[in-house]
Amino acid sequence: MLFINRKPGSSRDGGSFSGVTVQAVWNKAQIVPGYDSSAWRKDQCGAWMAWAAYGKTNSQYGWEIDHIRPVAHGGGDELSNLQALQWENNRHKADSYPKWYCKIRA
Repeated sequence: MLFINRKPGSSRDGGSFSGVTVQAVWNKAQIVPGYDSSAWRKDQCGAWMAWAAYGKTNSQYGWEIDHIRPVAHGGGDELSNLQALQWENNRHKADSYPKWYCKIRA
């Protein structure tokens, strides 16, 4: 059953992603030469994200797991449909698909 009022950054059923999935999604984010890729990456908008700020919306470096094709449009939890987005970009994207615009850019 689809969880209609799921929180941003949650799985299709509204639950938390496993640590393995969080790491796999982080690994898909953009590596920035000269920065420790285990601690810092950029999302597809160029916004900075900190590994330690996963799920933290009180940080400018906070990030969430985004469904590229939103759950509301039939998207699933497969890794190919997931990406790391800085939390403000994820909220701005919401269920927009296929076109959306970045809120935070570097």
